[in-house]
Amino acid sequence: MAPNDRLSAPLLRVTGLSVAYGDDPVVSDVDFELERGRALAVIGESGSGKSTIARALLRLLPASGRATGRIEIDGQEVLGLPERRFRPLRGRTVGFVPQDPGSSLNPVRTIGGQGLEAAELVEGLPKAQRTERVLETFAEVGLTEPRRVFDAYPHQLSGGMLQRVLIGLAVLPRPALLVADEPTSALDVTIQRGVLDLLARLRSDLGVGLLLITHDLAVAAERADDLLVLKDGTAQESGPAGEVSARPSSMYARRLHADVPALHPDRWAELRAAGADRSGGPAKIEVEGVGKTFPGGVVAAEDVSFTVPAGTTHALVGESGSGKTTAVRLLLGLERPDTGRIVVAGEELRSRTPAALRALRRNLQLVHQNPFSSLDPTWKVERLVGEPLTRFRIGDRRERAALVRAALAAVGLSTELLDRRPAALSGGQRQRVAIARALVLRPEVIVLDEPTSALDVTVQAGIVETLLRLQAELGLTYVFVSHDLSLVRQLAHTISVMRRGRVVEQGTVAQVFDAPEHDYTRALLDALPGVVRAVA
Repeated sequence: MAPNDRLSAPLLRVTGLSVAYGDDPVVSDVDFELERGRALAVIGESGSGKSTIARALLRLLPASGRATGRIEIDGQEVLGLPERRFRPLRGRTVGFVPQDPGSSLNPVRTIGGQGLEAAELVEGLPKAQRTERVLETFAEVGLTEPRRVFDAYPHQLSGGMLQRVLIGLAVLPRPALLVADEPTSALDVTIQRGVLDLLARLRSDLGVGLLLITHDLAVAAERADDLLVLKDGTAQESGPAGEVSARPSSMYARRLHADVPALHPDRWAELRAAGADRSGGPAKIEVEGVGKTFPGGVVAAEDVSFTVPAGTTHALVGESGSGKTTAVRLLLGLERPDTGRIVVAGEELRSRTPAALRALRRNLQLVHQNPFSSLDPTWKVERLVGEPLTRFRIGDRRERAALVRAALAAVGLSTELLDRRPAALSGGQRQRVAIARALVLRPEVIVLDEPTSALDVTVQAGIVETLLRLQAELGLTYVFVSHDLSLVRQLAHTISVMRRGRVVEQGTVAQVFDAPEHDYTRALLDALPGVVRAVA
């Protein structure tokens, strides 16, 4: 191809791409194009084929994977190239930002050592200048102390810093195309905004084309020029981001749109109100003036106070390091407060003796963030849900079996799942099992620690509806810990905004979202993608 033709061609053109793992097709006849300096977002649920397309572009499919069709990058067909001819393109022409920096960086090597590997890909760059180039790139991606980052190991940096490192390593060789696979899914909202702003700036300054893989339609609509919607490996629709987001034509895209919390903040308003209408009587949780300082003088909580009325949901929000987790550990009796008092279901948590903790956990249950790690992979569902009943010696075998079935039914699961292990369940089913396990003791309070952060928006919507329905039917009281303010807006009645161990603002969700008083709260809300409206 002549140089002028190469410049006029799309940076990336994919035609009839199909991918199969063995005999199982996972992507079928997908077409799309990406121009230089523009962003295309590929959206869909887990299993839709998004990441498989990214791997096919990068020629990183597993041995069982087979791709057919045509992929042109910068005017060159690459799908049929031998690996020895494609390898020089990987990193130099096509950069990759993986989803999880925790598993993508070598934990026993310094960041600088890994940066120097990326610098080796820069043609004509003398070895003596590579360190300087790495430091310049770290500054370029917004790392304010490049030398400290260069000398650090991955565990010494925050999640946001690690994600910027990955982006820096990917853009250091100045690729024409950058593939970013869920680059902000595990980040706080303000850090997410910073990373997305960085990617936008790189597109503008360097002319990089961005292929953004995401399940978040709100992020895609706000940050991409065009959208491609995938379901079960097939394209459902594509077009300009504003048009697809505002007026989706396919049934699947309309469902995705309906399930995005940022785009529909009042979706569960009636169900949430029904739970609040059942509230009454004394507060189920009272936290008064609680403080906690860890060895070394680290103040994790200072004068934290909040009250949760019966039958309502109170959200604890804030960035990583804000004190949310410490507040929950104190509430659960896993840490002893230095000052203040905590009352749960009318009982003051005065000590952490085994008897006191046992009594506490009878009325206070926890749903963890990740059902993969909170459920024993060797146990079947019946044992997982019924184990708290056995531990507290509630009922005989027949009565416990009936309670387990009732708990499964309450979270919308069939008794056909009783004999399955977690590996045989979907992510949404696993989280419902975790909720059923917490529910089986009929506790008065349930602490929900980021219970949907690992789930797709459609699965997340089903979990939120289940939680609100259970609250309305049973009068449950929830403490909901999250960094996702869009989800908090849908689910919670009251909110405490935490920063550096202190509550900087609290009130009803309507009050805080409609008229935030603290600069930090305003910064969190301003960072949200999409539009989050307050309740009247």
